[in-house]
Amino acid sequence: MQQRDKTFLIVILVLVIVAGWVAWPGNPGIHIKLGATEIGRDIKVHLGLDLQGGMRVLLQAALPPGEEVTSDAMDAARNIIENRVDALGVTEPVVQSVGQDRISVELPGIEDPEQAIATLKDTGLLEFVDAGFEPLQAGMVVRTSFSELGVLGEVPDVTPEPTVGTPGTEGITETVPGRIYPTVLTGRHLRRADIGFDPQRGTPEVLLEFTDEGTRIFAEYTAANIGTFLAIAMDQRVISSPRIESAIPDGNARITSPVTSPFSLDEVRSVVVQLKYGALPVPLEVIEQRSVGPTLGQASVERSTRAGIIGCIIVLLFMLIYYRLPGLVADVALVIYALLTFALFKLIPVTLTLPGIAGFLLSVGTAVDANILIFERIKEELRRGRPLNQAVNVGFDRAWTAIWDSNLAGFITCIVLWVFGNTYGASIVKGFAVTLFIGVAMSLFSAVTVTRTLLRAVFFFLGDAISDKKWLLGA
Repeated sequence: MQQRDKTFLIVILVLVIVAGWVAWPGNPGIHIKLGATEIGRDIKVHLGLDLQGGMRVLLQAALPPGEEVTSDAMDAARNIIENRVDALGVTEPVVQSVGQDRISVELPGIEDPEQAIATLKDTGLLEFVDAGFEPLQAGMVVRTSFSELGVLGEVPDVTPEPTVGTPGTEGITETVPGRIYPTVLTGRHLRRADIGFDPQRGTPEVLLEFTDEGTRIFAEYTAANIGTFLAIAMDQRVISSPRIESAIPDGNARITSPVTSPFSLDEVRSVVVQLKYGALPVPLEVIEQRSVGPTLGQASVERSTRAGIIGCIIVLLFMLIYYRLPGLVADVALVIYALLTFALFKLIPVTLTLPGIAGFLLSVGTAVDANILIFERIKEELRRGRPLNQAVNVGFDRAWTAIWDSNLAGFITCIVLWVFGNTYGASIVKGFAVTLFIGVAMSLFSAVTVTRTLLRAVFFFLGDAISDKKWLLGA
């Protein structure tokens, strides 16, 4: 047995151990603590919308009559929504442009649909508004100098002067009819937004850090307006209205909740996500919303799993009966292939959908096909009278061209399906393309490396016993 084969055998053994740990259902994930910082991630199976349920949302640009949305604005809106969805922790969301003014969003496994929709469609326009000497009530909707220009406008050059607002009551959507409050700062002046907790009350709050320009404006304004109220509004709705007690020169601010109505952690997270990824260039409204239940998905998973197990057993039995000893080696290689592929699905991670499971099962057939090509070549060489070890080497070498050609065709097909899956209405094809691509790549590794190494190891240890018994090879 050559040294290279021994090295490959050790590598395969290590990969199997690692893959077995990753594929283990009770895997705790990787969590390493370095002081107060924890590094790591959970390792779990991610299921798509059709298997675990979730929701589909169709958003449409909501511009005033007479205004038209540009393709650049919708592309920017789609990118911002993708970032917001990623920050929500949704696995494998699908965000696609539909026509000229619509965006389709699929959210698998979403836990709070209402909060998710608010995070998606809210413009995310943060404004610090000069409220004057009376606070504005949280929840009120106000007209501001910046918002009156529209979210597509530039930040106006406002020199705020003390104004007097009239606190509204619940149910009133405007403070003083016709009054426009000066905007001091907007989200454009933010460098960072994070989740924090009030040291006294322990309630969640939003921590803000301004850019250099924002720090200068904020410092000058707070120094000149001590004793007045600076309202903080998101999409023209007041979040809080704190009093300026002193100048704030360090460029840091906090958005705290009222004592009577503290923010929830989800609300704070939603605000932080919107601030981190910027305001939408166009306002959006929900025109269609669908919920997908997980019941059908669970039944589909059970049936797919049952069908896959039955199919794999039939394939394993066929290989064992028809090719005998090499068939047994191929069966072991196929089990290793399935283990490594499933571990990759969890590590990448790949979101499994029904088409994705079909792609994986199809790749099993590709792996079997490669082994059949190899064994048939080996049989031909044995019939020509070649020694066993030489027949194995020549058989692999001559089968390689056909194996590579068939796998290359599979790769090209997957790429075409992936590109096609980026169009609206065909996103379900992407899951099939991804799992099939990974499966074909792993089948190539399994047939050429794993099967070859295991065959050489078996023939090395059993060569004397089977050298004169070609019937073991099905020859």
